[in-house]
Amino acid sequence: MSESKKYDCFRGCEVVDCEDGTTEVTYREGCCKLPVHNYLRDISSLEYADVFEVRFKNTRKGYYKNESGQSVRQGDKVVVEAASGYDLGFVSLEGPLVVKQMQRRRIDPASYEFKKIYRKARPSDIEKWMAATAREQATMIEARRIAATMGLDMKIGDVEFQGDGTKAIFYYIADGRVDFRQLIKVFAEEFRIKIEMKQIGARQEAGLIGGIGVCGRALCCANYVTNFKSINTSAARCQDLSLNPQKLAGQCGKLKCCLNFEVDTYVETVKRMPPKNVRLETADATWYHFKTDVFKREIIYSSDKSMAANLTTLDAERVFEIIALNKEGKKPATLLRDAEAAEAAAKDRPSVNDLLNQDELTRFDKKKRKKKKPSKDKAPKTPKDSKDSKPSNGDAAQDKQSRPNRRNKKKPRNNGKGNDNQQTKEPKADA
Repeated sequence: MSESKKYDCFRGCEVVDCEDGTTEVTYREGCCKLPVHNYLRDISSLEYADVFEVRFKNTRKGYYKNESGQSVRQGDKVVVEAASGYDLGFVSLEGPLVVKQMQRRRIDPASYEFKKIYRKARPSDIEKWMAATAREQATMIEARRIAATMGLDMKIGDVEFQGDGTKAIFYYIADGRVDFRQLIKVFAEEFRIKIEMKQIGARQEAGLIGGIGVCGRALCCANYVTNFKSINTSAARCQDLSLNPQKLAGQCGKLKCCLNFEVDTYVETVKRMPPKNVRLETADATWYHFKTDVFKREIIYSSDKSMAANLTTLDAERVFEIIALNKEGKKPATLLRDAEAAEAAAKDRPSVNDLLNQDELTRFDKKKRKKKKPSKDKAPKTPKDSKDSKPSNGDAAQDKQSRPNRRNKKKPRNNGKGNDNQQTKEPKADA
């Protein structure tokens, strides 16, 4: 089955028409937030069959009713009704799943006032829309300059032009309330368009800009998170994370959104774990809680309250057994069960089967040879063998007579007569 490329989306999404009449959309990373797989596209439903979800820039979506009489499919560029003028967007969803999405957003389809889809986008509409979007970057830079000139404590994060180019939405970030009534007048005179100001937070700004998180993946707020819930440090405490602001903060400067992802699982699991403030009494010592592994259901106890000493790992069932025994006034011999204690003792013993020492980490290291020290039982060396020993005075005189004086000895000249002409001098005897 061959496919033909139809057009590209805002930032490179590929929309293709198949020969069987279906349309497939391939979303590229960083292009469209919250792409929805329409698993109900093959199911025909007469109810709300003319209702479509239309997507615009910056994850802005709306629900529209097709009153154009044209056949509209997922991936089509359509001209839709706006508050003033018209806008251009992409059909992101069709079929019964549109109603499901509206119910998920708590929108009642029966009482909702749907705006109209005028028609499919014409080449002239697309050219006008592309000309309007080309002005967004320059408009944002100029808007930032004007806001800084007026001394307003705000930052223009992004600008979105309407499809007909008659209106623009300015997304700004501010810590407090900003009086931008005079700013709107200046913008209207400068850009000759209708102005709409929309305040966003630091998380929304990071979602618009995008980036890579410390985990090595694209930011969650730039991919799929649109409903930003409040995040506090209790989520980090529940997961036994370090309360270091530099590690818990994301690129937006706020606490990471992923801290809320597993909080519910941790809370439900901790309810089935023994309390941390309970001490375990045994016959040999008193044990204090040191650390908990929630998903393995294991608790590490220390024999010292202020530091890690004699750390012992127990499963949750064993801890509950010891707590029940302590309530009855009984103290077990050790924290571990009898079988576990035997296994721990067996692990501490040296391995008998390891004849080649294959389990030792230092088996490949070169061993240093120790220098041998002379033993005291051996006989002392004679003066002939020892270099450091000195002869006595009588022996020195006798040796001097027997040895030739090599200091004054001259080497003989070889005149070709052999050794006959060699002259030697006898050593002088001492007086």
